[in-house]
Parts: sequence; C-alpha cells; structure tokens
Amino acid sequence: MELKLLQKVKTFIGAQEGQPLFRTGVGNLDPGGLQIFQDLHAELQDQGISGVAADEVSVKEGDLVTLLTDVKTNQKDRIRWYLNDTRIAEINGDLSKICTDVQCNEGTEIFRGRLTLDHQTGSLTIRNIRTTDAGDYHLQISGNNSDHKKTFSVTVHDVPAAEQDETKEGENVTLYTGVIKNPNDALAWYFHDVLIVGDQSKVCTDERCKERFGDRLKVAHQTGSLTITNITSTDSGNYQLQINSSRVSIIRNFSLTVPVVN
Repeated sequence: MELKLLQKVKTFIGAQEGQPLFRTGVGNLDPGGLQIFQDLHAELQDQGISGVAADEVSVKEGDLVTLLTDVKTNQKDRIRWYLNDTRIAEINGDLSKICTDVQCNEGTEIFRGRLTLDHQTGSLTIRNIRTTDAGDYHLQISGNNSDHKKTFSVTVHDVPAAEQDETKEGENVTLYTGVIKNPNDALAWYFHDVLIVGDQSKVCTDERCKERFGDRLKVAHQTGSLTITNITSTDSGNYQLQINSSRVSIIRNFSLTVPVVN
C-alpha cells in the first residue's frame, strides 16, 4: 500500500516526465493533476490517515495490550477501531450497537474473542497478542461537537526461546523488559500477586517480598529489567510486568522454573 501511495505522491508533485500538473493560470490544476489529487485524497481517507504521526507501540507475543484513547466519551459518541483497513470494534455511546471482531466485519474473524472494548473510554484491549496482530490500529471517535482520530503502529516481536529456558539454583536471572523506560511511564513487577517492584523502581516495600527475596532483587534504571540473584527453587513461578503510559498499557508474564537440586 505504501508503494502505491508513494507513486501517487511522486506523480502529483510532477515526478512523471513531460506531464506538467499545473496550467499556466496560477493555482489551477489540469484535469489529470486534479484527478490524481482526488484519488490520493480518497485513498488516504479510506485508510484512516489523518496526517498525524502514529504512536509507535512495541510489544512481545503473549502480552496483554491496551491501546488508550486518552479521552472520555459521552452517550452521543460513536467509537470505531480499524486494523489497517478492517473494522474490528465499534460502539455507540448509548450502547445501541456494540461489536468486536467477527461481529463487525461480516464473518472475517481475526482475533477469535481476544478483543475487549472499554464502554466509557473506547480503549481497546488485545489479549495474548500475536505476531499476526501487528499493523496500524486506527481509532475514530465521532461526536456532535468534534471528531477525534488516533493511530497506533503496533509491532509484535517473537519471544526468544532463551526467555523460556529453565535455570539452575545459585545463578543470577534477568527478566528483560525490552524497552527503554520513559520517565513518565509507571512500571511494576509482581511475583504471583505480591508487588515486588513498585513506583519509582522501589524494591520490596511489601513484607512478603522482603521475606522471600531479601536483598536479591535488582532493577535496571534505564529499562526496568529485573534481576534475581542467587536464585533458588522457591523463586519458581509467574512474574508479571506492568507498564502504563498515557497511550498504552502492557502486561507481560514470565514463567520461571528453577529445578530442585538433589
């Protein structure tokens, strides 16, 4: 799609040899140039491109991802989400119409029940995200007073096999976030339901965390990655990372297995 649009733009600005787009009259397009402009404008509108740069979102396979609208809707608003050019979610403010995935696009099922649409904000949650879910997510909110458009460019990375390997007692293990931490982002780590790293990377403020890990937890300042030193079999279990910003919320799970040494 990008190549076709690029060719049309090049044609519009006169890249095609011997085909001037303007008449001698100031500001008047010749018929050929006018048609190119109209076709280009229509295609951009069809693809939901508003001229505003997309928010870049990078996640890993299996993450729970929420794309935040950063607005509050009312009962007169109509909220629509598109993945590239396919409508995947829609809701009217009065709840007279609600649809996600297969209900929205006449039987074309992409997410298989993995979408949730927040009725109050229009934010879209994708559970267990997959590499096939990558693409441009276009948000359109239409109301009586104004329209709101936003685009998220979502990249989904495979989880390396090394992240799923077992480890041995006594080793140091690092759970990588895969991001450069923004000072305005809120980051937290949980071991099962126990908060082990909280606001401003404070480690083990919970007594249960102190009893289990003592001073064996370290947090990287720039990335928020978590290192567990001198690991033991009792450290086996589910570790959950939560990253919250003004545009996206990400929940990522790490399953750690430390075999008992006989």
